[in-house]
Amino acid sequence: MRLILHTAAYWLMWRLRQAIPKTTTLATAEFATLRLRLLKVAARVIETASRIRVAFASACPDANAFRAIAAAFKPAPT
Repeated sequence: MRLILHTAAYWLMWRLRQAIPKTTTLATAEFATLRLRLLKVAARVIETASRIRVAFASACPDANAFRAIAAAFKPAPT
């Protein structure tokens, strides 16, 4: 079971890395750096019936990268 969870975590991080725009400095970052800069971020999450909003601090340096990654994961309209 542990191997399955580690494999799933690796694939999620790999997909996250593929979604990062190539013009940012995070495009060539290692997984440990991505974990620190993107996953361990203090933010306020607001859930409504139709959307999830994430409110970052005004001094968050990677807020634009979050927007680009979220847009990459957004499903295509049908």
